[in-house]
Amino acid sequence: MTPLTPDASTDASPDGQASRPRVEGDREQEILDATLDVLAEVGYDRLTMDAVATRAKASKATLYRRWSTKQALVVDSVCSQKSSGPVPDTGSLRGDLVALHCALGGFRDPRNLAVMAAVVTAMARDEEFAETYRRDFIGPKVAASRAVFERARARGEIAEGVDVSLLAPALPGIVLHRVFMLGEEATPELIAQVIDQIIIPATTCPHLPTTSDHEPTKTHPHAEHEGTS
Repeated sequence: MTPLTPDASTDASPDGQASRPRVEGDREQEILDATLDVLAEVGYDRLTMDAVATRAKASKATLYRRWSTKQALVVDSVCSQKSSGPVPDTGSLRGDLVALHCALGGFRDPRNLAVMAAVVTAMARDEEFAETYRRDFIGPKVAASRAVFERARARGEIAEGVDVSLLAPALPGIVLHRVFMLGEEATPELIAQVIDQIIIPATTCPHLPTTSDHEPTKTHPHAEHEGTS
């Protein structure tokens, strides 16, 4: 009988023969963490399955049994960081936004910042990776944020005409800009300032018409003179 390696367990197939090993549980998380370490150090382009296998003290074959591509491994690794808890429901928009964003601390972790920088680069160069990342990582975050704003609308906290789809991503967008472009630290105090000075006031402002709202209907240049001569 062939002994099991430390990298995986096995499942029995219907005919009684042992199937190929699978990676799961703590061992899977160790590999995902190793992937994040390599990603933070060398970026997406230079990350290889060999490098991850070496860091995780696993065989490359073990990785390929679970992840058929580097793209799949990186997306799973990044998604393993996201919070899987319930969407905050504190009874107020401000309370929900503080609970959703201030307690995470992800922007203050050097490795998380390096991983995010690598992911942004990968999204610009790898369309398939970008599509998968948007679906599996950004998608659930957008849904959680949208739920918070829709509940606030139902409570009457958001003025008529405010575009929630435009407003909901504004908070992380502002924080990311200040972190990556201005070199600031995303402290809970900074996030709270953005909430109090930008997001909450924007939810209570009356809807201001955009260009498309008041753009005059195009008519023939001489239409205004028709019937007057």
